[in-house]
This record gives sequence, C-alpha cells and structure tokens, in this order.
Amino acid sequence: MTDTSTSVVTTYYLEMREPSQLRSKSNPAQDFRVEKVGIPQPAFNSFLYSLVGKPWQWTDKLVWSERQWQQYLEECNVHTWVAYKNGAIAGYYELHVQAEGDVEIGYFGLVDTFTGAGLGGYFLSHAIESAWSLGAHRVWVHTCTLDHPGALANYKARGMTVYKEETE
Repeated sequence: MTDTSTSVVTTYYLEMREPSQLRSKSNPAQDFRVEKVGIPQPAFNSFLYSLVGKPWQWTDKLVWSERQWQQYLEECNVHTWVAYKNGAIAGYYELHVQAEGDVEIGYFGLVDTFTGAGLGGYFLSHAIESAWSLGAHRVWVHTCTLDHPGALANYKARGMTVYKEETE
C-alpha cells in the first residue's frame, strides 16, 4: 500500500442533472453482465468493498461488523449491482437513494483483474441508468486521485460534470 500521509489528494465531485446528459457506452463483451442484488446481504457488500476497493485504499469500512454493514445498507438506502464476466465477479456499484431525490453512486469499481479491459464505460453507463431508474432528480459521485487513474475521465466521458474540487 502507498503511504498517503504526506501525499496531496484531490477529490472531485461530479453530477448529472438530466438523463439526456448520459453519453452511454454499449456492452463490449457478450459474457459481461450486471445484476441487481435483490436481497441485501451485509457480508456480501463487505466482501465486494474489500475485493474492489483494496487496490484503491478503500479502508474505512474494512473493520466494520456485520451489524454495522446491515445498518449502513438500511439507513443509507443502498442498492447494489454486481458485474460478472464468465461467471467471475468483475465489479460492483452501490447507489444511495437520498431523501432529497439525489442518487449517489456511493461505490463503483471493477476488480483489478478486469480493469483496462474496456468494461468501465459500459459499467458506469449501467450505474447511471440505474440511478435514473430509481427516480433520481440528480445523480452524483465523488472520486479522488487515489482511485483508478481513468476514473475521472470515465465519469466525464459519460457526461458527468465537476461541480466541486477539494485538495488536502
């Protein structure tokens, strides 16, 4: 793991205010599918968080108990989708439906094995379309310089625009 204690980290907040702003990308692989998790399972979300987030230093929730995960899934109104390629977990995303009608893409990513395979554009398109289908008034996300180097470009390529930037 990289020592980030002295590194400068920039966080970008992006949004989309109309479904028509989405510049969707089609599915590049016949064997790549995305499924909604119909029954929330705290242990599964914990596993996905670790599997996808480990290379990008997602560490905050690694120490959570199953009870904390359950509470998070319920209180944050979390909807989870999982991507599969040839039957293997390729990635996941969580959508957080917020009281004011916004939908946050809370977590989004591919398993390290599948990054660089041309799947990210379609997978993000799927996430944004899913957010709009939940009745969103606005779809938003944040990413930072610790995330995959292509993350910010992918969000922008799909039509999201930066509305705030913070450097620490």
